[in-house]
Amino acid sequence: MPGTGAQPAKVASPTPDILPTLFGTGYGQYAVRPQTFVLSFLLHSAAVILVVISGLYLNTHREELKQQVAIVFSGNEAMLRLPPARTNSGGGGGGGDRDKLQAPKGSAPKFATQQLVPPAMVIRNPEPKMTAEPTVIGPPQLTLPQLGSLGDPLARVIGPASNGPGSGSGIGSGSGTGVGSGRGPGVGPGWGGGVGGGPYRVGGGVSAPRVIYDPEPEFSEEARKAKFQGTVILWVLIGADGRVHEAKVYRSVGMGLDEKAIAAVRTWRFEPARKDGQPVPVQVNVEVNFHLY
Repeated sequence: MPGTGAQPAKVASPTPDILPTLFGTGYGQYAVRPQTFVLSFLLHSAAVILVVISGLYLNTHREELKQQVAIVFSGNEAMLRLPPARTNSGGGGGGGDRDKLQAPKGSAPKFATQQLVPPAMVIRNPEPKMTAEPTVIGPPQLTLPQLGSLGDPLARVIGPASNGPGSGSGIGSGSGTGVGSGRGPGVGPGWGGGVGGGPYRVGGGVSAPRVIYDPEPEFSEEARKAKFQGTVILWVLIGADGRVHEAKVYRSVGMGLDEKAIAAVRTWRFEPARKDGQPVPVQVNVEVNFHLY
């Protein structure tokens, strides 16, 4: 009552909620689902455990991982040590003797302009009539990394001696008297000698092939009736024998002339491309012109 000096009673303020939105306050009619928090907790826990396990594995298997990475990438060193050329000339070779095991990693033989003895890790004839140092065909100035015993410098396996599952008495999974997965007396995935990958290309010490027989192509009936003319450009692989081994359309003109161009080019004959005086297969583009006179 007034004049009595009595103080009004203090009303206790409500205790504020801690993280109200976490427990549903303020969401209105949208209820909170506790299972979502449980799922989030489990996923984050699994991620943390995975990171910890990966770190422990890397720490305990450091040397093993280092060796595997070296096996995968050391083959590229062979390409980095080639002498510079104005263009990529390509090249390569392969071999093997139908062995069940892959040829292991090792050093390639010396390069030479002539090959008297093909390389081999497993000698089938211990008493050959003529003994000579095994070589592969390529410029003698080429040097590849020395990796110990004879083998395939681009292989990714380390194992017992094997000439590989290929054919031709060389080493590898390809065919020929060379080393690797290609064809021919060189080293690597290419063709016809040397090293570099893919067929040779004109330039970098590789001369251009010269056509010596090129009968004119026939017109297709469709193009003749429409009086259609054009030039077909073909991607052509000319072998060391001067014959066309592969031909694909690089630029088409249609009207049936693409097929006529391929048929004509397969009958052409060439003076083969040469590298260091030796005939080699080469990839070139060939124009086949169709004109009505």
